[in-house]
Amino acid sequence: MSWFESFVLGLVQGLTEFLPISSSAHLRLTAAFAGWHDPGAAFTAISQIGTEAAVLIYFRKDIARILSAWFRSLTDKAMRADHDAQVGWLVIVGSIPIGVLGITLKDQIEGPFRDLRLIATTLIVMGIVLGVADRLAARDESGGKHRVVKERKTLKDLGVRDGLIYGFCQAMALVPGVSRSGATISGGLLMGYTREAAARYSFLLAIPAVLASGAYELKDVGQGHVSWGPTIFATLVAFAVGYVVIAWFMKFITTKSFMPFVVYRILLGIVILVLVSTGALSPHAGESGG
Repeated sequence: MSWFESFVLGLVQGLTEFLPISSSAHLRLTAAFAGWHDPGAAFTAISQIGTEAAVLIYFRKDIARILSAWFRSLTDKAMRADHDAQVGWLVIVGSIPIGVLGITLKDQIEGPFRDLRLIATTLIVMGIVLGVADRLAARDESGGKHRVVKERKTLKDLGVRDGLIYGFCQAMALVPGVSRSGATISGGLLMGYTREAAARYSFLLAIPAVLASGAYELKDVGQGHVSWGPTIFATLVAFAVGYVVIAWFMKFITTKSFMPFVVYRILLGIVILVLVSTGALSPHAGESGG
């Protein structure tokens, strides 16, 4: 992998990680369209550490408060009723599904799941799911004729059941094209949470999974065409760009709909399917070198 490739892929990672359009799919597609080797699951997981570092800094006050309450709840039973301590426990509970499935499906994640036909299909299907969830949220928030405004849930309403559902939604993102934020935000909206609450918990829930996945994949750097230097460079680029994107996205969702992302996902999926079906693009483009 050249330094230019690592810069572009780091830029793509930073731009797409927090948006509900799937960063892993875009890394795969960028390489395929550019005629580069597939960067692979290891590069994707490690570059995500960069964007996750942006989450740690952006939500640093929330994270510090949650960690403090969680650690105190280990010895102080009274603290277990504290909301922040409960969120800490629920992040752990919600991380179980992706941890178990990530290890179980490792071979599929690095192989069959990277087929461009599957990626295109998940882009379209999850785009439709996000669109439905967004419309339901908008209907509750705006009310309308013969309908009153319905109050949506916040993180204070989060319990074990919802935490596990969030976790299973996140695990769906093991398939490129699903999108970690897209799946968890859709799940949150369908469970009745506000856009802001769904996105905030989505980002907090991703921290253990992304950091653990990145650490696990460190052993594979240097194998094949991906070396340490470009990987670290891409991770730093992803961090810088990701911080700007997450700040913008958290402001965007407070007043805007997810529909632009829905339309983008569906159109991109259709374009990929057309290109593959006409032979203009191989469903396994770049895989031989990855």
